[in-house]
Amino acid sequence: MHTNNYLIIMAGGIGSRFWPMSTAKTPKQFLDILGTGKTMIQQTVGRFGDLIPMENIFIVTSKNYKEIVQEQLPEISDSQVLLEPCMRNTAPCIAYAAYKINKRNPDANIVVAPSDHLITDESGFRKIIQKSLDFTSKDEVLLTLGIQPHRPEIGYGYIQADSEVEIGVNKVAAFKEKPNIDTAKEYLAEGNFFWNAGIFIWSAKSVIKAINNHLPAVAEIFQKGIDVYDTDNEQSFIDEYFPTCENISVDYGIMERADNIYVMPADFGWSDLGTWGSLWEKRQKDEQGNSIVGDQVHLFECKDTIVTVPEGRSVVLQGLNDYIVTEANGVFMVCKKEDEQRIKEFQKGVKM
Repeated sequence: MHTNNYLIIMAGGIGSRFWPMSTAKTPKQFLDILGTGKTMIQQTVGRFGDLIPMENIFIVTSKNYKEIVQEQLPEISDSQVLLEPCMRNTAPCIAYAAYKINKRNPDANIVVAPSDHLITDESGFRKIIQKSLDFTSKDEVLLTLGIQPHRPEIGYGYIQADSEVEIGVNKVAAFKEKPNIDTAKEYLAEGNFFWNAGIFIWSAKSVIKAINNHLPAVAEIFQKGIDVYDTDNEQSFIDEYFPTCENISVDYGIMERADNIYVMPADFGWSDLGTWGSLWEKRQKDEQGNSIVGDQVHLFECKDTIVTVPEGRSVVLQGLNDYIVTEANGVFMVCKKEDEQRIKEFQKGVKM
């Protein structure tokens, strides 16, 4: 395990698509939505255990989630929990952590990962991350992981790979927005398009140089705080200046603008678990395709349905095909999987 390896976990999202289980008070990353006994953020920290020292892991999250992070990750010290006073997308989030890490260790090699994604092949994942760290430690590059697509998916952005620069690493030709179904089929057929997983690897020097080059206003803010990181004045500085940052993603702000961008194609059972449908795909299912979390659930003539209810809650369901059934936070919801994009509509007016 190399002491120059660092990890930034982005954990500030509100997970609105998993309502009513995920709420602004307790979003998806702090829930055990897979029924494994561990929350998503606990699983994320755990899969890096052999690669990155615990003291080199930083959680960037909302001030509202300070206590829940401390409760779920007691092994992470308070100085490793970076608290955003407001949401400003991924570029300011990453910049804050990168400047703080760079102050501690200018030779740092950094992985950036979301807090709420699923990875089923953790051994394969660790091998890819180690290979990525080896690549970024040698040169001034910005690397992202591209997931081998298995279907014409319209819910993900894509990375178009160009020529291979070394075994398993390609120059990036372009980033593509979420396509329509016909375009997604073309991407799948061409073979050099990969799902954008939002996992990045780079040295502290490389990413800070990229922030300076492409987001100079953001760079100026966090450079201004160089003397307050790891002091008692850090949080007050962040509270004052973080809201003045541009609201911009790292993809648009840096990755689509820089010319030293590379992609490492990978396949380790990844899913962003962005929808109830994607959760149903990844959870264990019975012979009828039903996925159940809850010890008192009884299904009759049901097929391809996902059920998530509290332990001890007796539920009897009959004749459901391709439905979402969930109870949480005082709300019981039954919704067709094909209509889950309407969940925000259903949420309006519901008192919780």
